[in-house]
This record gives sequence, C-alpha cells and structure tokens, in this order.
Amino acid sequence: MPLPPLAPSPLYGSPLPPSSSPAAPRSPGADVPVTCEVPHFAPVRVRGGRYGLRRLVRHRRRAVAAGLAVTAAALVAAGPRDADGGRGHPVADPVRSHRAVRTVSAPVRIADAATVALLRPGDRVDVVAAPETAAAGDARVVARGARVAKVPEPLDEAAGSGALVVLAVPRTTAARLAGAAATARLAVIVC
Repeated sequence: MPLPPLAPSPLYGSPLPPSSSPAAPRSPGADVPVTCEVPHFAPVRVRGGRYGLRRLVRHRRRAVAAGLAVTAAALVAAGPRDADGGRGHPVADPVRSHRAVRTVSAPVRIADAATVALLRPGDRVDVVAAPETAAAGDARVVARGARVAKVPEPLDEAAGSGALVVLAVPRTTAARLAGAAATARLAVIVC
C-alpha cells in the first residue's frame, strides 16, 4: 500500500520527499527545527525580601512583640553586674555588710601572773571576772575573743598583784573591763 504524501510541518519546514530506500542521502540540516524567538516574561520574585517590612507593618502586634523582646534582651545583656558577676534577678536577701569595729588598747591586770607568761601577741582570750568573795555571786565573762596586743615585761615589785596584758577590744568592751577590774579579780581563758 502506498504511503500518503506528508503535509508540511510548521516545526520542520517542508517534508522530505519519500524515498524507497532508508539509506538514501539527505540534505544537510533538514532535520534541524526552525529557530523561534523566546517570549518575554516578568522576573520571578521570591516572597519576603523588601516586602517583609511592609508585611511586618501590617501585623503591628507581632512587630511590637518582636521589638520588646529584642529590647529586653539588650537590657539584660548590658545591665549592671553583681559583685559575683551574675546577671538577671537580684538576690532575695542581700548580705548586710558590718561596719568595721574600731578597737582600742585596754591594759588589764590579770590575777595569775603565770597564766600571762603563756600569752603571746595575737592570741585570743576570754576575760572572766570572779568576785573577791563568794557571797558576791558567780564569775562572769566580761570579754569574748579579745586579741592580745602586747604582753609587757613584769615588774618585780608588782609580782604579787598579778601581771599586765594589753588587749585590743571595742570601746564598749574596754569600759566593761575597766569596771570589772575595780570590783573583781580577772582571769583569762585562751581560746
């Protein structure tokens, strides 16, 4: 059965003439399509970009929340630091600093001179006042943790009346020591 003639194709131009043998030579470029022009189209835009600010303005609540979060983070980062270097919430109960207690030198005559011979500057002692008579009452502690400032050399004439010690104590404790020395015999206990 004979083949019908080929109609012209818009892509390939004129049809090839029918040939009886498939190995027949063809003209060069006959199987190449006709060139055509690429149509113009608008550029492709990715969502966001410069339109992100407009969208953010439209959603004001989100913009305000984001701004507040950034501001809070900046304030915490640049905020004051505690002495220990920590940031954030303050300590619930801050430790109160105590005023430096000013000490005075109080010379005290201790009844037992041999006990005073054991003391060295820097030792801590408790001073106890014992009444001269048992009817006057019990012994009481007049000074706690007093620091020995100096132990003077004993004088030969005062050997029977005890030995002298210079203590570094607060002014109020020095007044109590002077009052107790007038009415009682003083003894020391090494801490």
